[in-house]
Amino acid sequence: MSKQAGLLTLTDLNAADAPCCPPIAQRRIPAETATVLAPAFKALGDPVRLQLMSMIASAEGGEACVCDLTPAFELSGPTISHHLKTLREAGLVDAERRGTWVYYRARPGIMRQLAALLTVAD
Repeated sequence: MSKQAGLLTLTDLNAADAPCCPPIAQRRIPAETATVLAPAFKALGDPVRLQLMSMIASAEGGEACVCDLTPAFELSGPTISHHLKTLREAGLVDAERRGTWVYYRARPGIMRQLAALLTVAD
C-alpha cells in the first residue's frame, strides 16, 4: 500500500516495526488505523487463508514454497494462488519467485501489530 493524499497506510504502520496503537481492550483505535488494518483481519477471516498463514509463519527457515502449500489442501492450484494473493495484498506475506516456484514469507511487523492490537491484560 502506498501513501496517497496523506492517508495512513499499512506501510506507515509497519515502518516503525512497533505496535500501531494501544490494544483495543485499552482504548478505541482511530478510524484511519482501523481502515488500514481491516483488510489484514478480513484476509485472515477465511479458514484456508488462516491455515496458509499458519503454514507460512511456522515454516522451517521462515518461508514456504507454494509447491509445499498446495498439496496440503483439497483445492486447485489456482484457488490456492488466489488465497495467497489475498494474503499478499493484505500485507501479511511477501512473495519471491525462484524459477517456476514462488516462496512466501510472513511479515513479522504486521503480525506483531495485529497481535498487539488484540492483547488483553490479565
